[in-house]
Amino acid sequence: MSEASTQITLIGTKLATVGMEFTFNGPTPECETCKLRNTCMNLEPTRRYRVLGTRGELIHECPIHEAGVRAVEVTESPIIAAIDARKAFAGSKISFEAMKCDDPSCRMYDICRPSGLKDGEKCTIVEVVGEAPEDCPKGSVLKLVELKR
Repeated sequence: MSEASTQITLIGTKLATVGMEFTFNGPTPECETCKLRNTCMNLEPTRRYRVLGTRGELIHECPIHEAGVRAVEVTESPIIAAIDARKAFAGSKISFEAMKCDDPSCRMYDICRPSGLKDGEKCTIVEVVGEAPEDCPKGSVLKLVELKR
């Protein structure tokens, strides 16, 4: 995997463990008046992140996290997605387009429409992980790939 860019942010102390992955959902109304808002809200909403390490032992009070927040180093998490097998080549750059499916009860739905990735975004296929875990009910031939924005 290529070198990932990292950011320092604040997250709840209960979540601040190396390897923890989370989706940043953006600010809540309680964040509006917080003096640490700029440090906590420096991530992009709807993106998935992975904690790479913690920074110091200082814990800050937070109206959202009962045990407070602490500084961590994060990077965007790689995204596993199902894409058309004809486009699945390691190292290639693609414009991501989610599979055309409107059935949220489909077992493949979350893999075909992964969290943290929007239609039209430029990505690199880091690795072809393998075959999709099951056949697409719509007949598409899919491969699982690891994508990086």
